[in-house]
Amino acid sequence: METLKFRFDRGSRKGGSQPQIVGVVSSGNLEVLIEPAALNGACEIEVKTAAVGFGTIWDAVMRDFHARWPLADTRISINDMGATPAVVSLRLDQAVESLLGAAA
Repeated sequence: METLKFRFDRGSRKGGSQPQIVGVVSSGNLEVLIEPAALNGACEIEVKTAAVGFGTIWDAVMRDFHARWPLADTRISINDMGATPAVVSLRLDQAVESLLGAAA
């Protein structure tokens, strides 16, 4: 297992007040927990992955995600069992939409 941590400062979009979870950890998939957190406008992401050695790819996927969703005061935890970058992006988008929908 490998743990990767990312932080994006100066987010402009706050989500809801209730944690949300999407996806299921199983062969080739992942789960995403997204929750509000007092982070001075930042978004922190922690990835625990069974696919060791793909930090550069994770970095690119997380930067792309933050460009689409510049979240503020949000913590995201990802448990991965080898999901493809497309699945990671899909699950992250679902998590954000779930969090924002809970705020409405």
